[in-house]
Amino acid sequence: MTIYRGRFIGSGKKFGILVSEFNEFITRRLLTSACEALAQAGVSKSKIDIVWVPGALEIPFFASRLIQRKKLDAVIALACILRGETYHYECVANEITRGISQVAIQTGTPVATGIITADNLEQAIDRAGLKSGNKGKQAALAALEIADLNKQFK
Repeated sequence: MTIYRGRFIGSGKKFGILVSEFNEFITRRLLTSACEALAQAGVSKSKIDIVWVPGALEIPFFASRLIQRKKLDAVIALACILRGETYHYECVANEITRGISQVAIQTGTPVATGIITADNLEQAIDRAGLKSGNKGKQAALAALEIADLNKQFK
């Protein structure tokens, strides 16, 4: 029996982080925690590329472009989508999930998601570091693990 499991080892690895400017009050907190988690795992600041995009829907496109431009071990997607009074919330949440999955499959580079989908700002704040941990940190830890696991399969 062979068992594969990713480790939280960042030294020597390169990461890309895509961050939505929309709801920047939340996404900046996600970014800060993601960078701190990567640094704690030994990732050098020079091995992290950060791309700010206007909104969540732009993340898959620019993730693909960044992966084409740089040899990355993993990408982290950070966004905050708040439910409004229209159907737009569901469309954005579904499309970004689909788009990120397509990028990972087509490029062979894993993408970890730190995308908050919340009914209101209070829930988003809780998921950005108050009560429910920080989704940016969780995404960075997932990125470390899937980057290592992906290397085991090469």
